Amino acid sequence: MKPTAKTPPEDAPVLAFGAHPDDIEFACGGVIARETRAGRPAHLVVCSRGESASHGTPATRASEARKGAAALGATLEFVDLDGDATLEVKAAHVLALAAIIRRVRPGIVLAPSLPENQHPDHPRLGRIVRDAARLARYGGVAKLRRRPAHAIGALFFYAGSQAAEPPGCLPVLIDISDPGVVAAWTAAMEAHATQLRTRNYVDLQRARARVLGLEAGVEFAQALYPNDPLVFDSLAPLGRAARRF
Repeated sequence: MKPTAKTPPEDAPVLAFGAHPDDIEFACGGVIARETRAGRPAHLVVCSRGESASHGTPATRASEARKGAAALGATLEFVDLDGDATLEVKAAHVLALAAIIRRVRPGIVLAPSLPENQHPDHPRLGRIVRDAARLARYGGVAKLRRRPAHAIGALFFYAGSQAAEPPGCLPVLIDISDPGVVAAWTAAMEAHATQLRTRNYVDLQRARARVLGLEAGVEFAQALYPNDPLVFDSLAPLGRAARRF
């Protein structure tokens, strides 16, 4: 089966998928804020309402997610798959997310990373999104014919903890040092007050970003892990690396 969709323009939206209401904000919220403050649209898709969480009702978790998305300057929708802690990799879920990709028509898609040593919903959703991005490209998929095929520019995985970082994969570091970006990201994380009752995830994620930033010679950075090799038209965009020889 051959792909029939064209590569999206550089200003196409960023589309981020999260298994739970706080995943995107904590793991890659700085990247989202960086893009929206630069004028690029961002849309967040949350695939549960945190029904199995120790703290916070589904209604509260959904409300926190809306506040978090607003702080990042992003739009938000919820998709009901199997619920929190019961997500399974199914063809129906792949098709549902592929339909969203066709509707939003993003340039970049962000998804949870695939290592298993984390909440089981995370790697499962990462697999679903990876497969959905592939099926969204093909015009012959009968259940997706309501919308034109769409090929994304690139799929990146995000990691909410060290355990979730893909082994053997060098990350792409996004400089999020701008004070306005850091403030928006911090506000988005703080919106999830129910999840901060047992651990200070705000300080934890800011510390991770600070360490990455120091290693790269900037104030703060967040890591994304490409699903495929990245292709550039020339060496011009590649003149900056974390290591300063």
